[in-house]
Amino acid sequence: MQQSRYERGLTKLAEIDGEAGENVVNGLADICPDLGRYIVEFGFGDIYSRPQLNLKSREIATVAALTAMGHCEPQLAVHIQGALNVGCSREEITEVMLQMALYAGFPAALKAVAVARGVFAQADRVAHG
Repeated sequence: MQQSRYERGLTKLAEIDGEAGENVVNGLADICPDLGRYIVEFGFGDIYSRPQLNLKSREIATVAALTAMGHCEPQLAVHIQGALNVGCSREEITEVMLQMALYAGFPAALKAVAVARGVFAQADRVAHG
């Protein structure tokens, strides 16, 4: 039996972001549930489910794009955690941000590193009880 785009997307979203991704979708339910559905169906059911790139590569690309945009801190935090979840090291994540300083500027990279600092600290708190 073939999974629907939504089911496939929820599975992929959970694989990457665990509860955080589900929280984003649930947080839209009362105001714009269609946006949550589109994120799941298109973003994760269609794009993230494609076999041409592995999840680690996709999360590196996403962290780079969100860093370069320079104004997406909540989404960047979710994807930094997602990158950790799919096998990226902290060093790989911060190296991507350093690379983006060259193309997006130091302010965008500084903001991204600040977000990463918070995500890493939260991961440490969770890991150490």
